[in-house]
Amino acid sequence: MDHGSMPGMNHARMDMKGMKGALGGYSMMRDASGTAWQPDSSPMWAIMGKTGDWSTMIHGFVTLIQDHQGGPRGDSKTFSTSMLMGMAQRPVGRGTLTLRAMGSLDPLMGKSGYPLLLATGETADGRTELVDRQHPHDAFMELAATYSHPLGQDLSAFLYLGLPGEPALGPATYMHRFSGMANPEAPISHHWLDSTHVTFGVATAGLVYKGLKLEGSIFTGREPDERRWDIERPRMDSWSVRATVNPTTNLSLQVSHGFLNSPEGLHPEEDVRRTSASVTWNLPLGEDRNWQSTLAWGRNDPSGGEHGHRTDAFLLDSAVQFGRWTLFGRAENVDKDELFGDVHEGDPLAGKVFNVSKLSLGGYHSVPLGKAALDLGGLVSKYDLPRDIQSRYGSDPTSFMLFTRLRITG
Repeated sequence: MDHGSMPGMNHARMDMKGMKGALGGYSMMRDASGTAWQPDSSPMWAIMGKTGDWSTMIHGFVTLIQDHQGGPRGDSKTFSTSMLMGMAQRPVGRGTLTLRAMGSLDPLMGKSGYPLLLATGETADGRTELVDRQHPHDAFMELAATYSHPLGQDLSAFLYLGLPGEPALGPATYMHRFSGMANPEAPISHHWLDSTHVTFGVATAGLVYKGLKLEGSIFTGREPDERRWDIERPRMDSWSVRATVNPTTNLSLQVSHGFLNSPEGLHPEEDVRRTSASVTWNLPLGEDRNWQSTLAWGRNDPSGGEHGHRTDAFLLDSAVQFGRWTLFGRAENVDKDELFGDVHEGDPLAGKVFNVSKLSLGGYHSVPLGKAALDLGGLVSKYDLPRDIQSRYGSDPTSFMLFTRLRITG
């Protein structure tokens, strides 16, 4: 894409090289992760191409991070995160076929991931829950095909198949929306909102009419295991439904609900119903200037296991770009019931629900390098913790990250 002299978003001069929306007759700028939508005016950094009947796109990043998480349960680590995604699209009959592949070298950071206070979800070795650490993404994050077919004026149907892929549940994944991708750390609300973005076995069908999308998925409920380099067996034992509307070019709203069969390997008897709602607002401010914010809510309602607590998570993230500078922030409030292990492990705090909050603020400066950019930045995080857990975490822990990121801009 031609974004001008800086890595931003000059929509008037974008050369889309024949690409269109993967799910229907709209601009591809609306497409985000899986079959999720974002506002049509959202920026997109990618290198576009054309080979015969195929239109192609590639984008990605690699980030080197120095991480320090404060307090008694904190830790420090230097590690790297990465993502590379390629897409190819061509007409097939009256419809459109879109192929997408996405991978990561995150498994190189080790099975225990990286330190992140208040993060929970998945395991390091199949036996130990990851607490105050964020798990690495799998090497294969998406291998998917989508076919959309027009049914009439402004109406189309689509089918999405992925192994792995992303079901119709939750907002666009944080690392694929402008308001969230600026921040190199994962949200602590990840497993209430968009943790299903790497799911081994997904089939989604839906209808698109202008700015309205209705879709449903069957998928594998189990989270990826600790073997991050393989492709796991699909089970297709869970389901979800989602409605999304883009009423204007600057706004996208979704509401979704799903049933996850036995999502956690350490608690195979437990199922979860997950409900989510979100709104993403994007405002282009001119050449290489953009502001986007996402407000999201997620609820996990477990059944059949020892986690009988209904828990909620709220997230607000925002990023604003002014030329070479980007400032970002994220505020979260989450009910956590896995911070101190299971009840049978004997900790008096085990199994109890604690409402925790986190605020992160940061920024980076971009240096253009042809069709890429080098970002130099950092962030700092503060927490609001219940008195009952301050003896474990400290009364006022502070965390920070320094990072250098190389990303494709096009």
